[in-house]
Amino acid sequence: MIVALEEAKRRLTALHSVLEELGNQLKIEEIKEKCADLERETLIQDFWNDAEASSRKLRVIKQMKDKYESYEALLAKLEDTHMLCEMAIEANDEDSVEEVLAETEFIENEAERKRIEVLLSGPYDKNNAILSFHPGAGGTEAQDWASMLYRMYTRWGEKSGFNVKLIDWLDGDEAGIKSATIMIEGLNAYGYLKSENGVHRLVRVSPFDASGRRHTSFASVEVMPEFEDDNTIIIKDEDLDITAHRSSGAGGQHINKTDSAIRIVHKPTGIVVGCQTERSQLQNKETALKMLKAKLMEIKLREKLDRIEDIQGNKANIEWGSQIRSYVFMPYTLAKDTRTGYEDGNIDAVMDGEIDGFINAYLKHISTAPEG
Repeated sequence: MIVALEEAKRRLTALHSVLEELGNQLKIEEIKEKCADLERETLIQDFWNDAEASSRKLRVIKQMKDKYESYEALLAKLEDTHMLCEMAIEANDEDSVEEVLAETEFIENEAERKRIEVLLSGPYDKNNAILSFHPGAGGTEAQDWASMLYRMYTRWGEKSGFNVKLIDWLDGDEAGIKSATIMIEGLNAYGYLKSENGVHRLVRVSPFDASGRRHTSFASVEVMPEFEDDNTIIIKDEDLDITAHRSSGAGGQHINKTDSAIRIVHKPTGIVVGCQTERSQLQNKETALKMLKAKLMEIKLREKLDRIEDIQGNKANIEWGSQIRSYVFMPYTLAKDTRTGYEDGNIDAVMDGEIDGFINAYLKHISTAPEG
Protein backbone atom coordinates (compact mmCIF):
# COMPACT_ATOMS: atom_id res chain seq x y z
CA MET A 1 0.00 0.00 0.00
CA ILE A 2 2.86 2.38 0.75
CA VAL A 3 4.24 1.60 -2.73
CA ALA A 4 0.91 2.77 -4.18
CA LEU A 5 1.14 6.00 -2.18
CA GLU A 6 4.70 6.63 -3.32
CA GLU A 7 3.58 6.17 -6.93
CA ALA A 8 0.68 8.57 -6.35
CA LYS A 9 3.12 11.09 -4.88
CA ARG A 10 5.26 10.87 -8.02
CA ARG A 11 2.21 11.46 -10.23
CA LEU A 12 1.07 14.38 -8.08
CA THR A 13 4.51 16.00 -8.18
CA ALA A 14 4.51 15.78 -11.98
CA LEU A 15 1.05 17.35 -12.08
CA HIS A 16 2.34 20.59 -10.51
CA SER A 17 4.37 21.44 -13.60
CA VAL A 18 1.59 20.20 -15.88
CA LEU A 19 -0.95 22.55 -14.31
CA GLU A 20 1.49 25.45 -14.27
CA GLU A 21 2.04 25.04 -18.02
CA LEU A 22 -1.71 24.69 -18.57
CA GLY A 23 -2.29 27.93 -16.70
CA ASN A 24 0.06 29.70 -19.11
CA GLN A 25 -1.56 28.11 -22.16
CA LEU A 26 -5.06 28.96 -20.92
CA LYS A 27 -3.87 32.54 -20.18
CA ILE A 28 -5.48 32.41 -16.74
CA GLU A 29 -3.90 35.62 -15.40
CA GLU A 30 -4.82 37.51 -18.57
CA ILE A 31 -8.42 36.26 -18.31
CA LYS A 32 -8.65 37.38 -14.67
CA GLU A 33 -7.48 40.87 -15.58
CA LYS A 34 -9.94 41.15 -18.49
CA CYS A 35 -12.74 39.86 -16.27
CA ALA A 36 -11.98 42.47 -13.62
CA ASP A 37 -12.04 45.21 -16.28
CA LEU A 38 -15.42 44.02 -17.57
CA GLU A 39 -16.86 43.81 -14.06
CA ARG A 40 -15.85 47.45 -13.50
CA GLU A 41 -17.78 48.38 -16.64
CA THR A 42 -20.96 46.89 -15.14
CA LEU A 43 -20.78 49.54 -12.40
CA ILE A 44 -21.08 52.39 -14.90
CA GLN A 45 -24.38 54.20 -14.55
CA ASP A 46 -25.66 53.66 -18.11
CA PHE A 47 -24.56 50.01 -18.31
CA TRP A 48 -28.16 48.71 -18.54
CA ASN A 49 -29.31 51.22 -21.17
CA ASP A 50 -28.68 48.59 -23.86
CA ALA A 51 -30.15 45.44 -22.30
CA GLU A 52 -29.01 43.09 -25.08
CA ALA A 53 -25.40 44.35 -25.04
CA SER A 54 -25.23 44.26 -21.25
CA SER A 55 -26.59 40.70 -21.17
CA ARG A 56 -23.94 39.63 -23.67
CA LYS A 57 -21.24 41.22 -21.53
CA LEU A 58 -22.52 39.45 -18.40
CA ARG A 59 -22.40 36.11 -20.24
CA VAL A 60 -18.79 36.79 -21.21
CA ILE A 61 -17.93 37.65 -17.59
CA LYS A 62 -19.53 34.41 -16.37
CA GLN A 63 -17.63 32.36 -18.96
CA MET A 64 -14.34 33.97 -17.93
CA LYS A 65 -14.99 33.45 -14.22
CA ASP A 66 -15.99 29.82 -14.77
CA LYS A 67 -12.77 29.26 -16.69
CA TYR A 68 -10.30 30.65 -14.16
CA GLU A 69 -12.24 29.52 -11.08
CA SER A 70 -12.34 25.91 -12.29
CA TYR A 71 -8.59 26.07 -12.94
CA GLU A 72 -7.89 27.49 -9.48
CA ALA A 73 -10.15 24.87 -7.89
CA LEU A 74 -8.12 22.16 -9.61
CA LEU A 75 -4.89 23.68 -8.33
CA ALA A 76 -6.30 23.72 -4.79
CA LYS A 77 -7.38 20.07 -5.10
CA LEU A 78 -3.87 19.15 -6.23
CA GLU A 79 -2.32 20.87 -3.21
CA ASP A 80 -4.76 19.19 -0.80
CA THR A 81 -4.27 15.74 -2.35
CA HIS A 82 -0.49 16.08 -2.36
CA MET A 83 -0.55 17.02 1.33
CA LEU A 84 -2.89 14.11 2.15
CA CYS A 85 -0.60 11.73 0.29
CA GLU A 86 2.51 12.88 2.17
CA MET A 87 0.72 12.64 5.52
CA ALA A 88 -0.50 9.12 4.69
CA ILE A 89 3.03 8.01 3.76
CA GLU A 90 4.45 9.48 6.96
CA ALA A 91 1.75 7.87 9.13
CA ASN A 92 1.74 4.61 7.15
CA ASP A 93 -2.03 5.18 6.79
CA GLU A 94 -3.47 2.49 4.53
CA ASP A 95 -7.02 3.83 4.99
CA SER A 96 -6.15 6.89 2.89
CA VAL A 97 -4.80 4.98 -0.11
CA GLU A 98 -8.13 4.64 -1.92
CA GLU A 99 -8.97 8.35 -1.50
CA VAL A 100 -5.52 9.49 -2.63
CA LEU A 101 -5.60 7.29 -5.73
CA ALA A 102 -9.14 8.40 -6.65
CA GLU A 103 -8.27 12.09 -6.26
CA THR A 104 -5.05 11.66 -8.25
CA GLU A 105 -6.92 10.04 -11.11
CA PHE A 106 -9.55 12.80 -11.03
CA ILE A 107 -6.89 15.53 -11.24
CA GLU A 108 -5.15 13.77 -14.14
CA ASN A 109 -8.44 13.46 -16.03
CA GLU A 110 -9.28 17.12 -15.43
CA ALA A 111 -5.79 18.15 -16.55
CA GLU A 112 -6.29 16.18 -19.77
CA ARG A 113 -9.66 17.84 -20.29
CA LYS A 114 -8.04 21.25 -19.90
CA ARG A 115 -5.29 20.26 -22.34
CA ILE A 116 -8.05 19.68 -24.88
CA GLU A 117 -9.56 23.05 -23.95
CA VAL A 118 -6.29 24.69 -24.99
CA LEU A 119 -6.91 23.38 -28.52
CA LEU A 120 -10.21 25.28 -28.71
CA SER A 121 -8.67 28.44 -30.11
CA GLY A 122 -10.80 28.95 -33.23
CA PRO A 123 -12.64 32.26 -33.62
CA TYR A 124 -16.03 30.66 -32.91
CA ASP A 125 -15.02 27.72 -30.71
CA LYS A 126 -16.45 29.34 -27.58
CA ASN A 127 -19.90 29.80 -29.15
CA ASN A 128 -23.07 27.75 -28.76
CA ALA A 129 -23.56 25.01 -31.36
CA ILE A 130 -26.53 24.42 -33.67
CA LEU A 131 -26.89 20.78 -34.77
CA SER A 132 -29.20 19.65 -37.58
CA PHE A 133 -29.90 16.00 -38.41
CA HIS A 134 -30.91 14.72 -41.86
CA PRO A 135 -31.39 11.11 -42.98
CA GLY A 136 -29.87 9.94 -46.25
CA ALA A 137 -31.63 7.76 -48.80
CA GLY A 138 -33.17 4.62 -47.36
CA GLY A 139 -36.57 5.59 -45.97
CA THR A 140 -37.49 4.41 -42.48
CA GLU A 141 -34.11 2.82 -41.71
CA ALA A 142 -32.22 6.06 -42.45
CA GLN A 143 -34.82 8.15 -40.60
CA ASP A 144 -34.45 5.92 -37.55
CA TRP A 145 -30.65 6.30 -37.76
CA ALA A 146 -31.00 10.11 -37.81
CA SER A 147 -33.11 9.94 -34.63
CA MET A 148 -30.47 7.70 -32.98
CA LEU A 149 -27.82 10.35 -33.71
CA TYR A 150 -30.16 13.03 -32.35
CA ARG A 151 -30.39 11.07 -29.09
CA MET A 152 -26.62 10.47 -28.97
CA TYR A 153 -25.76 14.16 -29.15
CA THR A 154 -28.57 15.14 -26.81
CA ARG A 155 -27.21 12.67 -24.24
CA TRP A 156 -23.64 13.94 -24.78
CA GLY A 157 -24.76 17.53 -24.21
CA GLU A 158 -26.64 16.67 -21.02
CA LYS A 159 -23.78 14.57 -19.62
CA SER A 160 -21.26 17.31 -20.44
CA GLY A 161 -23.21 19.96 -18.53
CA PHE A 162 -24.52 21.86 -21.54
CA ASN A 163 -28.08 23.09 -22.00
CA VAL A 164 -29.79 21.23 -24.86
CA LYS A 165 -32.71 23.00 -26.53
CA LEU A 166 -34.95 21.48 -29.21
CA ILE A 167 -35.58 23.97 -32.03
CA ASP A 168 -37.25 21.99 -34.80
CA TRP A 169 -38.51 18.45 -35.41
CA LEU A 170 -40.14 16.71 -38.36
CA ASP A 171 -41.40 13.16 -37.75
CA GLY A 172 -40.38 10.29 -40.01
CA ASP A 173 -42.94 8.43 -42.08
CA GLU A 174 -43.06 5.35 -39.81
CA ALA A 175 -40.26 5.92 -37.29
CA GLY A 176 -37.37 8.27 -36.67
CA ILE A 177 -37.14 11.78 -38.10
CA LYS A 178 -37.08 13.51 -41.46
CA SER A 179 -35.12 16.33 -39.83
CA ALA A 180 -34.40 17.86 -36.42
CA THR A 181 -32.42 20.77 -35.06
CA ILE A 182 -31.11 21.38 -31.55
CA MET A 183 -29.11 24.13 -29.89
CA ILE A 184 -26.37 23.08 -27.45
CA GLU A 185 -25.65 26.05 -25.23
CA GLY A 186 -22.52 26.57 -23.16
CA LEU A 187 -18.90 27.65 -23.32
CA ASN A 188 -16.96 25.89 -26.12
CA ALA A 189 -19.98 23.89 -27.33
CA TYR A 190 -19.10 24.55 -30.97
CA GLY A 191 -15.40 23.99 -30.35
CA TYR A 192 -16.08 20.46 -29.17
CA LEU A 193 -18.83 19.60 -31.63
CA LYS A 194 -17.29 20.95 -34.85
CA SER A 195 -15.62 17.54 -35.12
CA GLU A 196 -19.05 15.93 -35.62
CA ASN A 197 -20.00 17.76 -38.81
CA GLY A 198 -20.43 15.28 -41.66
CA VAL A 199 -22.00 12.00 -42.75
CA HIS A 200 -22.37 9.14 -40.25
CA ARG A 201 -22.74 5.53 -41.47
CA LEU A 202 -24.64 2.75 -39.70
CA VAL A 203 -24.36 -1.00 -40.32
CA ARG A 204 -26.88 -3.21 -38.51
CA VAL A 205 -29.63 -5.78 -38.90
CA SER A 206 -32.62 -3.56 -39.50
CA PRO A 207 -35.55 -3.90 -37.06
CA PHE A 208 -37.75 -2.79 -39.97
CA ASP A 209 -36.72 -5.70 -42.21
CA ALA A 210 -38.82 -8.82 -41.62
CA SER A 211 -36.13 -10.92 -43.32
CA GLY A 212 -33.50 -9.87 -40.77
CA ARG A 213 -31.06 -8.63 -43.39
CA ARG A 214 -28.11 -6.37 -42.71
CA HIS A 215 -28.55 -2.76 -43.85
CA THR A 216 -26.18 0.17 -44.34
CA SER A 217 -27.71 3.59 -43.66
CA PHE A 218 -26.45 7.16 -43.73
CA ALA A 219 -27.41 10.38 -41.96
CA SER A 220 -25.77 13.78 -41.85
CA VAL A 221 -25.05 15.92 -38.83
CA GLU A 222 -24.62 19.59 -39.64
CA VAL A 223 -22.83 21.62 -36.96
CA MET A 224 -22.76 25.42 -37.00
CA PRO A 225 -21.70 28.00 -34.42
CA GLU A 226 -24.35 30.40 -33.17
CA PHE A 227 -23.14 33.80 -34.36
CA GLU A 228 -23.81 37.04 -32.57
CA ASP A 229 -26.20 39.04 -34.76
CA ASP A 230 -23.88 41.91 -35.66
CA ASN A 231 -25.85 42.89 -38.79
CA THR A 232 -23.04 41.80 -41.13
CA ILE A 233 -25.50 39.48 -42.90
CA ILE A 234 -28.35 41.27 -44.63
CA ILE A 235 -31.15 39.03 -45.92
CA LYS A 236 -33.65 40.54 -48.34
CA ASP A 237 -37.34 39.90 -47.66
CA GLU A 238 -37.92 39.02 -51.32
CA ASP A 239 -35.36 36.19 -51.00
CA LEU A 240 -37.44 34.43 -48.34
CA ASP A 241 -40.38 32.04 -48.66
CA ILE A 242 -41.92 31.93 -45.16
CA THR A 243 -44.72 29.51 -44.26
CA ALA A 244 -46.50 28.79 -40.97
CA HIS A 245 -47.59 25.29 -40.03
CA ARG A 246 -48.79 23.27 -37.06
CA SER A 247 -46.07 22.07 -34.72
CA SER A 248 -45.56 18.33 -34.30
CA GLY A 249 -43.15 15.75 -32.98
CA ALA A 250 -40.96 15.25 -29.96
CA GLY A 251 -41.56 18.48 -28.10
CA GLY A 252 -44.49 17.14 -26.12
CA GLN A 253 -46.16 19.71 -23.92
CA HIS A 254 -43.36 22.18 -24.63
CA ILE A 255 -44.48 22.59 -28.25
CA ASN A 256 -47.37 24.91 -28.96
CA LYS A 257 -49.88 22.89 -31.03
CA THR A 258 -51.09 25.87 -33.07
CA ASP A 259 -50.05 27.13 -36.49
CA SER A 260 -47.12 28.98 -34.93
CA ALA A 261 -44.28 26.86 -36.33
CA ILE A 262 -42.27 28.60 -39.05
CA ARG A 263 -40.37 27.21 -42.03
CA ILE A 264 -38.20 29.50 -44.14
CA VAL A 265 -36.75 28.77 -47.56
CA HIS A 266 -33.88 31.00 -48.70
CA LYS A 267 -34.68 31.08 -52.42
CA PRO A 268 -31.21 31.98 -53.77
CA THR A 269 -29.57 28.95 -52.12
CA GLY A 270 -32.45 26.58 -51.39
CA ILE A 271 -31.46 26.47 -47.70
CA VAL A 272 -34.39 25.51 -45.45
CA VAL A 273 -34.63 26.30 -41.73
CA GLY A 274 -37.45 25.99 -39.26
CA CYS A 275 -38.42 26.56 -35.65
CA GLN A 276 -41.45 25.32 -33.70
CA THR A 277 -40.51 25.41 -30.03
CA GLU A 278 -40.86 29.10 -29.17
CA ARG A 279 -44.06 30.47 -27.66
CA SER A 280 -45.22 32.53 -30.63
CA GLN A 281 -45.00 32.67 -34.41
CA LEU A 282 -42.92 35.85 -34.17
CA GLN A 283 -40.40 34.23 -31.82
CA ASN A 284 -40.20 31.15 -34.05
CA LYS A 285 -39.56 33.41 -37.05
CA GLU A 286 -36.79 35.29 -35.22
CA THR A 287 -35.09 32.03 -34.18
CA ALA A 288 -35.39 30.59 -37.71
CA LEU A 289 -33.88 33.76 -39.23
CA LYS A 290 -31.02 33.55 -36.74
CA MET A 291 -30.38 29.96 -37.84
CA LEU A 292 -30.48 30.99 -41.50
CA LYS A 293 -27.92 33.72 -40.87
CA ALA A 294 -25.70 31.25 -39.01
CA LYS A 295 -25.95 28.78 -41.90
CA LEU A 296 -25.09 31.44 -44.49
CA MET A 297 -22.18 32.74 -42.42
CA GLU A 298 -20.81 29.23 -41.80
CA ILE A 299 -20.89 28.39 -45.53
CA LYS A 300 -19.34 31.76 -46.43
CA LEU A 301 -16.44 31.15 -44.03
CA ARG A 302 -16.00 27.48 -44.93
CA GLU A 303 -15.99 28.10 -48.67
CA LYS A 304 -13.85 31.25 -48.28
CA LEU A 305 -16.36 33.38 -50.16
CA ASP A 306 -16.17 37.16 -50.27
CA ARG A 307 -19.91 37.76 -50.23
CA ILE A 308 -23.02 36.04 -48.93
CA GLU A 309 -24.47 36.40 -52.45
CA ASP A 310 -21.83 33.97 -53.76
CA ILE A 311 -23.27 31.04 -51.78
CA GLN A 312 -24.85 28.41 -54.02
CA GLY A 313 -26.02 26.04 -51.28
CA ASN A 314 -24.58 22.79 -49.93
CA LYS A 315 -24.81 20.02 -52.52
CA ALA A 316 -22.88 17.30 -50.65
CA ASN A 317 -24.50 13.88 -50.89
CA ILE A 318 -25.36 11.85 -47.79
CA GLU A 319 -23.97 8.57 -49.07
CA TRP A 320 -21.17 6.01 -49.18
CA GLY A 321 -17.66 7.42 -49.42
CA SER A 322 -18.39 10.73 -47.73
CA GLN A 323 -18.76 9.48 -44.14
CA ILE A 324 -16.64 10.74 -41.26
CA ARG A 325 -17.51 7.83 -38.96
CA SER A 326 -18.93 4.31 -39.15
CA TYR A 327 -21.02 2.61 -36.45
CA VAL A 328 -21.16 -1.17 -36.85
CA PHE A 329 -23.66 -3.24 -34.81
CA MET A 330 -23.34 -6.44 -36.88
CA PRO A 331 -21.41 -8.78 -37.35
CA TYR A 332 -19.25 -7.10 -34.66
CA THR A 333 -19.61 -3.89 -32.65
CA LEU A 334 -17.32 -0.97 -33.43
CA ALA A 335 -17.48 2.80 -33.94
CA LYS A 336 -14.53 4.08 -35.98
CA ASP A 337 -13.61 7.57 -37.17
CA THR A 338 -12.30 7.58 -40.73
CA ARG A 339 -10.28 10.79 -40.22
CA THR A 340 -8.34 9.99 -37.06
CA GLY A 341 -8.55 6.19 -36.88
CA TYR A 342 -9.92 6.43 -33.32
CA GLU A 343 -12.27 3.57 -32.50
CA ASP A 344 -14.45 2.30 -29.65
CA GLY A 345 -15.92 -1.20 -29.44
CA ASN A 346 -18.52 -0.31 -26.80
CA ILE A 347 -21.19 0.75 -29.29
CA ASP A 348 -23.92 0.99 -26.64
CA ALA A 349 -21.91 3.52 -24.63
CA VAL A 350 -21.13 5.51 -27.79
CA MET A 351 -24.81 5.71 -28.71
CA ASP A 352 -25.52 6.81 -25.15
CA GLY A 353 -23.34 9.88 -25.66
CA GLU A 354 -19.89 8.61 -24.69
CA ILE A 355 -18.11 10.29 -27.63
CA ASP A 356 -15.41 12.36 -25.90
CA GLY A 357 -12.73 10.00 -27.21
CA PHE A 358 -13.71 10.80 -30.81
CA ILE A 359 -13.93 14.54 -30.12
CA ASN A 360 -10.56 14.69 -28.36
CA ALA A 361 -8.85 12.60 -31.03
CA TYR A 362 -10.13 14.96 -33.73
CA LEU A 363 -9.02 18.10 -31.88
CA LYS A 364 -5.53 16.64 -31.40
CA HIS A 365 -5.50 15.54 -35.06
CA ILE A 366 -6.27 18.99 -36.49
CA SER A 367 -3.85 20.69 -34.06
CA THR A 368 -0.97 18.66 -35.52
CA ALA A 369 -2.10 18.65 -39.15
CA PRO A 370 0.02 20.74 -41.56
CA GLU A 371 -1.54 23.99 -42.66
CA GLY A 372 -2.79 24.50 -46.16
